[in-house]
Amino acid sequence: MDTDSRFDSTYLFRLIYKHRKKLIVLLLITAAVVTIVSSPLFIEPKYKSQLILFPSSSNSISKSLLTEQVNIKQDILQYGEDEQIDQMLQVLNSTRIRDKIIERFDLLNHYGYANSKYKYTKLHDAYKKNIKCKRTEFSAVSVTVLDKDPQMAADIANTIGEIYDSTCNEMQKDRAMQAFKIVEKAYLDKVHDIRVMEDSLAVLRSLGVNDYETQSEMVNEQLAIVIAKGDKRAIKDLQEQVEILAKYGTPYVSLRDQLEYDKLQLSEIKAKYDEAKVDAEQILPQKFIVSHAYKAERKSYPIRWLIVLLSMLAVFIFALFVIIFIERVPGEIQREMEKERADKAKRKLMSDKPQEKRETENTDKGKKDPDERRDSL
Repeated sequence: MDTDSRFDSTYLFRLIYKHRKKLIVLLLITAAVVTIVSSPLFIEPKYKSQLILFPSSSNSISKSLLTEQVNIKQDILQYGEDEQIDQMLQVLNSTRIRDKIIERFDLLNHYGYANSKYKYTKLHDAYKKNIKCKRTEFSAVSVTVLDKDPQMAADIANTIGEIYDSTCNEMQKDRAMQAFKIVEKAYLDKVHDIRVMEDSLAVLRSLGVNDYETQSEMVNEQLAIVIAKGDKRAIKDLQEQVEILAKYGTPYVSLRDQLEYDKLQLSEIKAKYDEAKVDAEQILPQKFIVSHAYKAERKSYPIRWLIVLLSMLAVFIFALFVIIFIERVPGEIQREMEKERADKAKRKLMSDKPQEKRETENTDKGKKDPDERRDSL
């Protein structure tokens, strides 16, 4: 097997050496043609710009800044983890950002599809081909943009980072605003209820009920004293106070206790109201920018030397197969034909031998018959 391998390799090198001039000329022609075809005359060069981002770990300003006990995952200075990276990629690849970029940079005309039949289909395909968002090996997110204009490539990449913030804030603000309206209504209703109860208590205080328990105790003590003294006028005055306390004491106690409870609730609702208001009105960046996109000085596509090299390699392998076919196949066919003729000749020879044998026997028999006749005479 090793001998055959060495023989095949030797044969292959001999074959290359034999046709070296033809192969060199073919490769030079291929290099020249591919160099011309891959030039800017036929393939539009593109420049690459890249933006590197990290997602933030928390999107809630209130939980990050206003809450007393803050989880490390809610820290506004903490980088996001896998979940936040997946969310960032989903938003970056969304139609919201795509449509805003297309509109802002007029990509329909920039890519030359304004007069095409299926212009939006081609535009979206070109967008996917030229603008890619993916995770890096260091758990960051890269936004890579290819464009014929190096400045536009950088501008598109940086703008995608800006639009990412506004897009996330828009989505969160819609939900935060609804939550704020719910909390605001509860807060305002509670404030109104407290104000009504305070007005009611003010009316009761104007009627003489200021502190039911203390007043009841003091009036009863004074009433016992004046009864013992027999002061009828004082007794009448104190009995009027007793009647007032008996009539308005229970509503006073109920309103006072309810007011105290509602004020505690109002304090809690007020904290939620402040948090919801901050989330609804304030904006917090949703990302950390590691590297801004900048204008490229050299084109990134096409890589002409690589195209030329691969084309020459492909042509060389194809030419080598053609040479092997031309060199070996006719010889193999001729050998097969010669073998087939030899087999036919051999079969014919084998079929002719029995006939010759019969003819020889007949001849011998014909020669022998006269003698036998003489012997019989």
